[in-house]
Amino acid sequence: METTIIAVFVVAYLGVALGRIPGLALDRTGIALLGAMTMVAVGAMNTKEALEAIDIPTILLLYGLMVLSAQFRLAGFYTWTALRIMRWLDHPWKFLFLLMITTALLSAVLANDIVCLAFTPVLTVTLIRRSLNPVPFLIAVAVASNIGSAATIIGNPQNMLIGQVGKLDFLRFFLWNLPPVSVSLAAAFALIVGLSRNRLTLDAVRIGKVVESPWPSFDAHQARKGLFYTAVLIILFFSPVPRHVTALAVAGCLLCSRRMKTRSILGLVDWHLITLFCSLFILVGAVEKAGLPRMIMGGLNHHAVHVTDPYVLTAVSVILSNVTSNVPAAMLLSKFLPPRHETLWYVLAASSTFAGNLVTIGSIANLIVIEEAAAHGVGISFREHARYGVPITVASLAVLCLWIFLST
Repeated sequence: METTIIAVFVVAYLGVALGRIPGLALDRTGIALLGAMTMVAVGAMNTKEALEAIDIPTILLLYGLMVLSAQFRLAGFYTWTALRIMRWLDHPWKFLFLLMITTALLSAVLANDIVCLAFTPVLTVTLIRRSLNPVPFLIAVAVASNIGSAATIIGNPQNMLIGQVGKLDFLRFFLWNLPPVSVSLAAAFALIVGLSRNRLTLDAVRIGKVVESPWPSFDAHQARKGLFYTAVLIILFFSPVPRHVTALAVAGCLLCSRRMKTRSILGLVDWHLITLFCSLFILVGAVEKAGLPRMIMGGLNHHAVHVTDPYVLTAVSVILSNVTSNVPAAMLLSKFLPPRHETLWYVLAASSTFAGNLVTIGSIANLIVIEEAAAHGVGISFREHARYGVPITVASLAVLCLWIFLST
């Protein structure tokens, strides 16, 4: 039985890493879901145990924040924000600086995937209209969203998971992660500027047929409503009220709208990501029940590789995040961390998020930018992304290691 469980787990994680299974139309979510269903079918766990393996508070927090992000998307807030900073396009480097700061700030408070999804079409079309190469700016959006999202527990899905499972304090998490995030963002800006010189015109990139789609109109009232409830949410995160309860309460208030239909709001909830989370919880729960994490930990300790060492944890997190993507990597590694050693949880959050910039499959934000850009006529190759992503990731991880040294 243990051999079967391990085989299902390995095949499922490899499928998640590759993003597909040859001959089938399954994506990452479908592969993870099929793996979870197989675990129940082969008797690795029964249906009750499968449900108990899912961390419901994490799922509810993710759901509540998706409803909040949907409010901003329907209000046209993201598009309005992108268009406001477009006024600096006559000064490309100032525009790049504002773009990265804005993206990082929004990603720290709202889910970074949604920020990328909303910014990419507007940026792509507008930059092409101005005869500017959109690739450096689009990569900057992905990079800044990944780095900025590391600052808070609610910045990205893996941080939400780490914050909930590790029972981390919102303020202490923010204060520990803010210095490496700020320095890494500055380093990323400097590297993008250096790597993009003489590459800002359309001559430097091949553009396909530009596809323009209508952008949502800006609704000031709904945007203010979203900002108000975002402020309420963050304030309540500093209270003893559980974060998932707070997120659900805010989501409930937003659903009570006289203008926005419930169907419109819920239609923007990323049910695929929620399904992916639930499936990964079941997969990891099955192998944990079979004792695989204990065996792995014993093998690592035997070879003097201790993931409780923050530097080793950083290295393992970076490698695993770029094999399976950072969400499944964080979910697996969280099983090895002692619950009361907060610094290790902070390191896992920062390293798995920074690692997302290395290659295209490192984070969902990267894939969103690449897919949305392609849909609007701009191709970003693996090699082009790595040209920026590799040095930026190396720099941000160096900053993180220095911060670990200074803070421990």
